[in-house]
Parts: sequence; structure tokens; C-alpha cells
Amino acid sequence: MSFSYDYLALAAAACWAVASLLSANAARHLGAFAFSRWRMFCVSLMLWSVALLTGGWSSLSSHGLSIMAISGLIGIFIGDTALFAAMNRLGPRRAGVLFATHSLFSALLAYLVFGEVIAGWTLVGCFLLVGGVMTAIFMGKRSNETHAWEQDNGSPWPGIALGLVSALCQSVATLMVKPVMMSEIDPLDPVSASAVRMSAAFLAHLALLWCGLSVAKPLRHINWSIFGMVAMNAFLAMGVGMTLILLALRHGEVGMVAMLSSVSPVLVLPLLWLIMKRRPANGAWLGALATVIGTLLIVARH
Repeated sequence: MSFSYDYLALAAAACWAVASLLSANAARHLGAFAFSRWRMFCVSLMLWSVALLTGGWSSLSSHGLSIMAISGLIGIFIGDTALFAAMNRLGPRRAGVLFATHSLFSALLAYLVFGEVIAGWTLVGCFLLVGGVMTAIFMGKRSNETHAWEQDNGSPWPGIALGLVSALCQSVATLMVKPVMMSEIDPLDPVSASAVRMSAAFLAHLALLWCGLSVAKPLRHINWSIFGMVAMNAFLAMGVGMTLILLALRHGEVGMVAMLSSVSPVLVLPLLWLIMKRRPANGAWLGALATVIGTLLIVARH
């Protein structure tokens, strides 16, 4: 397993890229919080079904269950909520740039906690990858795109703070699960671990709704078409994608997994071109090139 986790992390990024194209209409129909709640419900049902069928649930110990639940609350519930709030303030493009810093946070925390050191050409590759992702997002807007998603809503500073909080939550949540997933004495089934994380986030979202918060209420009633989009997004992004990340963390370093899984915004570019017939802006191509070179340097380190 010398470098297989690299491809697991990249496969997770590909899942997130494809899933993101399925989320736009559903998220606009339901609203961000209702969309997340339905998505958590769907993926929890899928993962627990698999865990029960395979017997993976039996690998859950009280310690592993509590760590995964807390990780889900921090990374998925708090992190996603902060990211949605940042998007409302800054728009998805600018919020995406801030969220891309989660790979840097992960690398720094992994060095401080686990002593993971990134050096040489691998370090150059990491800088190229992160810089490329940020460039692709930040310079991905065309001059004739003036829709509401590109506009600021009030002061940008709260949005910037929320975007960084979402990135930090993602990093902390990833760091928490590493020791549990890499345990050789009592290995944790990754599907069951994902199920616990998603269920914790779903229950927290449900609590918001039961408390009567207006932001948690759906904008419109769900229908079968929207439910199908939500279920497919849940399967790809949270079911397959997050399980691949947990598998990658079992075999590899936190920083490298975070770096390689952060390329999903770049992978979206050719998909948008294919589906919407919209060629990415020149700046996005520059960022994509830097990301590809950085990824190759990281994968070639072995």
C-alpha cells in the first residue's frame, strides 16, 4: 500500500466534483440547510444498510463511535454550516478559495500532532496544487458573469472568517479520525465510521429544525425529482467520497490526503465545459495546469 491512498484521495475528489453538479438545482429548491439535512438522511440510510449487511457495524467500539460522532459534528455539521454562511456573504467562488485552505491547515496540524514532514519536490508540489486550486477558483469567473452568486452581501470580513472556520473544522475533523482509522489492533470499518459521522451531522441538523430556526426550514417542498438529485449527490459525495477519504487516512498521511482531495474544484472545470458548453476562463486553465503539475509531483514522491 505504498501509494494507493493517493489514488483513493483523488477518487474522492472526483466523486465530489461530479456530485457538485447534481447539487445546484436541489440546493436552490430546498435551501442550503434543508438540502444538507435530506442529504445526511439519505447517506446515513445507505451507509447503515451496507454496514448491517456486511457486519461492519460490529467493528464500532465506544471510543471509535464517540470520535467519529464528534468528527461529524465538527467537520460536517459546523464546517458545512459555516461554509454555507460564507457562501451567502461572499458567493460560492470566493468562499471556495477560502475553503481550499483546509489542505494547508491539515498539513500544518499533521506536522504539529503527528510529526508529518513535507519536504523537497513534494513540498513544491503541495504549493503548486493549493495555489493552482485557488487560482482556478479565484480567476475562474468570466468578465460577462454578473449573476447574484458573484456579488458580495454586506461586509466581507464575517464571510472571510466563516470561510476560514469551515476550512479549519474540516482539517480538525480529518485529523481526529486518523488515529482511529489506522489502528491495527482494533481496525474500524470505514463504511460504519462514515455512517456514524453522517448520522451525527443529520441529528444535529434535525435538532435545528425541531428548535424552529427559520434558516433550517425548507424553501420549497421536496418532490421525487429533487429527492433523486439529493440521493445521488449523497451517494457520490458523502457515501463513496467520504468513505474513500477514511480508507486513504488508514494508509497515508493526513496532509497528503487533504492536499490530493482538494483538487475537486479543478476537476469540475472540464465537467462544466462538457455539460454546459462553457469554456473555463483563461485564469482557470492556468490554475488547472499548476494543480496537475503539483499533483504529479506529489504522487511521484514514492
